[in-house]
Amino acid sequence: MDITPKFQPRQIVSLDYQDQNLYAEVIEIVVSRQLCWVRPLLLVDSTQELPLVIDLRNVSDLLWPLDLFRPALDTEVIAFLGQIFPKEQQFESDLVAKQQFNLFIHQLWQAYQQEQTIYSRSQE
Repeated sequence: MDITPKFQPRQIVSLDYQDQNLYAEVIEIVVSRQLCWVRPLLLVDSTQELPLVIDLRNVSDLLWPLDLFRPALDTEVIAFLGQIFPKEQQFESDLVAKQQFNLFIHQLWQAYQQEQTIYSRSQE
């Protein structure tokens, strides 16, 4: 039984970790390696009463394990997309966005690796 999500190019997907969601646009699915190539759009941090929305349109694309993504619902993304503005030259905010993106990816990868280690040990 194939339970791999069937994403389409231009579809919005989400990577979720703790109280944060990375929303990204699918560029391509690399079926042979079970990877998803995405272009990050925004990072939403919901740890506070009002979610913090970070514009990630100027960060690098991401190639990530396909099974960690979920389809994003239009209703959850549309309000956040309305909070980001047309891109202007904002070096400082881009630098902060890149730092936040890198921190999120680093934390998510560590959690994923720990989960894989636990899973492989339980299979022994």
